[in-house]
Amino acid sequence: MESINKIAVLYGGSSAEREVSIESGKRVYNAIIDLGYCCEKFDINNIDGLHNLTNFDFIFIALHGEEGESGNLQKQLESIGLPFTGSNSESCSYSWDKSISKDLIRKNGIKTPDSIQINNSLNFNRSYDDIPFDHFFIKPSMDGSSINIFEIKNENEYRKTLEQLRDLNGPFILEEAIKHKEFTVTIIGDSVLPPLEIKTQNSFYDYEAKYLSDDTDLVEAKYGNEWLANIKDFAKNSYQALGCTGWARVDILEDKDGEFYFLELNSSPGMTSHSCVPKSGEFMGLSYNEVVKKIIDASVS
Repeated sequence: MESINKIAVLYGGSSAEREVSIESGKRVYNAIIDLGYCCEKFDINNIDGLHNLTNFDFIFIALHGEEGESGNLQKQLESIGLPFTGSNSESCSYSWDKSISKDLIRKNGIKTPDSIQINNSLNFNRSYDDIPFDHFFIKPSMDGSSINIFEIKNENEYRKTLEQLRDLNGPFILEEAIKHKEFTVTIIGDSVLPPLEIKTQNSFYDYEAKYLSDDTDLVEAKYGNEWLANIKDFAKNSYQALGCTGWARVDILEDKDGEFYFLELNSSPGMTSHSCVPKSGEFMGLSYNEVVKKIIDASVS
């Protein structure tokens, strides 16, 4: 494509991840200005009104949640011929719906925790004795930032969670817990960045651990060259199975036997001060601005 001069950053929105998106958008905007582009940022509350962006050369999507990751925004941008960061609308829709992404991952021979689909949380009343897992999570099929995730280890916790689900109308999945180690791997273009191991004092990597706690450690995962090659291949295979391009972040679990499991893929990952993508870039000597430049370049190549 022709050279890029003017970039619009889309951020904010109205999802539960709005505050995270605002910080991501502001940091990305500042980086793009520092890189020498003309740039404006737009707090998007209606993805149907994007024709005013046609005077821009490129769109950097820093919208999280449904508005930025479900594929609807990407479909709108495709319809008006505007290039943007990340995967196309179809791949975004696959990765956004955890039930669909897990099915595609399984069909490609990649492991993912066993799960049960909950089509409507209001009507879900399966008895605890009918759950095939002793330890599991219930989480939205379509959401991010570990919002409304419930960890369940016994029947009492399960009953309390069912009561809370009554106020959360929507599809959920009940997913087997794989509790040993958790990693996240950033992919930008053809490059797989250094995997991060997530170490948190919380029971799991929840919203508080991701964005608020100073006790969460994102450390470079160093378990030998063979292990590193294997987890990078696992992440790349997951990324390709969902048809992704440009950039994404793959979250991966490892059990006590050293087996990897696909957890989810984020098609518009966070770019905040606590986020994994810039942190992973740091471990290969990249500044925040350089990571942003790589994302732009990978999305237009």
